[in-house]
Amino acid sequence: MIETPYLLFLGDAPDMLAAKVAIGIRDWRPEYAIGQYRMDGCNADLGLPDLSLEEAKAKGVKTLVIGVANRGGIISPAWKKVLVQALEEGFDLASGLHNLLRDEPDLKAVAEATGRQLHDVRVPSVQYAIANGVKRRGKRCLAVGTDCSVGKMYTALCMEKDMRERGMKATFRATGQTGILITGGGVPLDAVIADFMAGSIEYLTPDNDADHWDLIEGQGSLFHVSYSGVTLALVHGGQPDALVVCHEPTRPHMRGLPGYKLPTLEQVRDMALALARVANPAAQVIGYSINTQHMKEDEARAYLAEIERTLGLPATDPYRFGAGKLVDALATL
Repeated sequence: MIETPYLLFLGDAPDMLAAKVAIGIRDWRPEYAIGQYRMDGCNADLGLPDLSLEEAKAKGVKTLVIGVANRGGIISPAWKKVLVQALEEGFDLASGLHNLLRDEPDLKAVAEATGRQLHDVRVPSVQYAIANGVKRRGKRCLAVGTDCSVGKMYTALCMEKDMRERGMKATFRATGQTGILITGGGVPLDAVIADFMAGSIEYLTPDNDADHWDLIEGQGSLFHVSYSGVTLALVHGGQPDALVVCHEPTRPHMRGLPGYKLPTLEQVRDMALALARVANPAAQVIGYSINTQHMKEDEARAYLAEIERTLGLPATDPYRFGAGKLVDALATL
């Protein structure tokens, strides 16, 4: 188990999107987020106290969590001095990067010398089977997106919260490092060998009560040439009964791909639905989740109303305005 509370390490994150792991922990487990550690050149700010390692230790912090999700998931050499000092000060380290803490000889040596723990949450802990496509009991909802980091995890978490408040049976199913750090469990899907990705989602969303909903955290985008494979594994392995299309309307281009424009909501709706019906012919798109954090409230509400008018399904920003419309739509299935 990763000991709490946390100091969230932002390093030299170039922008807030790069700090999405830390942001998720701050928003969904604020009791764990004691402060942030920022290096020179960091352009992310969580609004948490900026703490030195000594100050964090005095406040009872147990683990320094790498809260940055950079392209390729690498441990930057520029971070090493701080990470080594954290181990020497008595902190454990936790990371969801592809570049594992345990594979860094200097970090491993210092951890062994100081008796500290290195927690790599992006390591599959189960030998997953190849997907068999057998229909499972219970119901499943998957968030799919126009791009990476548009709010798929937040959508599923917000829906789970609303459903539980209504007394509905619902479980958020984490498929990435942030979700795993928030909930304590899940499948690090993009670290699973390709042939077993869909099978890992079958494992994650097993047979359940007929009225139980799994809210599956989406990853990547079917239209993102870097990460479409992981999205398709979720679509087929999850066998979703319901799809929620997620979008962030102020993006100039696909995340990390300046030569690619975002697809339209209609394109994602049609593509995701066609692929979902390969595994579940009854799959339906039930609504749209729009990340309006960069829009003024009146602008956001007008944008949502226009989507509902033109596309004929409920649209909301579930974190800003609540997930009720999406949950209402689920309740009809």
